[in-house]
Amino acid sequence: MDSFSGKLAVVTGGGSGMGRELVRQLAAQGCSVATCDWHPAAVAETAADTQSDAPPGVLVSGYCCDVSAEEQVLRFRDEVLAQHSADHVDLVFSNAGVGGSASFVRDSREVWERTFAVDWWGVYYVARAFLPLLIASGDGVLVNTSSVAGFWATGGPGAPNTAYATAKFAVKGFTEALIEDLRTNAPQVRVALVMPGHVGTDIIANSRRAQGLPEPAEMSEAQLAEMLSPRARAGLVRAGWMPASPSVDDLRQALARIESEFRDNGLSAAEAATIILNGVRSGAWRILVGKDASVIDEAVRAQPEATYDYQALFSHVKRQAPAAAGDGQPAAAAAPEPG
Repeated sequence: MDSFSGKLAVVTGGGSGMGRELVRQLAAQGCSVATCDWHPAAVAETAADTQSDAPPGVLVSGYCCDVSAEEQVLRFRDEVLAQHSADHVDLVFSNAGVGGSASFVRDSREVWERTFAVDWWGVYYVARAFLPLLIASGDGVLVNTSSVAGFWATGGPGAPNTAYATAKFAVKGFTEALIEDLRTNAPQVRVALVMPGHVGTDIIANSRRAQGLPEPAEMSEAQLAEMLSPRARAGLVRAGWMPASPSVDDLRQALARIESEFRDNGLSAAEAATIILNGVRSGAWRILVGKDASVIDEAVRAQPEATYDYQALFSHVKRQAPAAAGDGQPAAAAAPEPG
């Protein structure tokens, strides 16, 4: 695909982060875009701002949709076709995702399954709904976003990440399985797998909001206990982010800092979107986003048995790329839900 000009793209999770940047960059390159998000005000803002800067002939539309609900995905599809007067779409970016319920052992089943539903079933439902329209385009591309958590199923020491990682492994396996399926049964469509490392977005804060939790400053002690496990708290103490015997206010401030540090550091969402679009345009099927994604991927492949032996893994990472490695501990404690 040499150009996105004149195409119609669908982007899920377009209300913020990488999704919003994908919408903006696609439209700037002459591509009409239909985007959805669970947050109606956020996706409306994305669509309006992007439309105001779009080249002539480009239509950008926004819709409220929870991708974990198949009936909403089907409604979204029908609304896209009607508003864009289209009988096909050319690109689908299954980008929507949330974090949450890091522990299968201690967290509630309800929250665990909610995270898994958005991150896995959302990708599945979108593929089911839009694949016939990609086939109809004659030259379609399905782009599924997994994560480094799709090949490294943890946030590091003291930071389990089971719901998110399980879903992202599923996305990775599904996407790779589609390569031959599409080659054999729908050669008009190809698939690409996106594996981002740390991209500076609001995924931690947005995930908290999706779970119905208040802002950190308004959280109860019980809610803070759900968000920060004892091991995560120990990591924050070691990192110097709070005292050894923290008060409730100390915990609230630490959680607020986690959210802001994750958002304000890492690769920018704009840089990530550019890497993704360049990868799609080049025909790549596997797109690693960020130096940390490449380093962790290489380390896991080089020493698969050491994947969860943190001392061995981080030693390998430091030898390969000292600047990207850190010492493992503060990053793991500060980012219990990597994006």
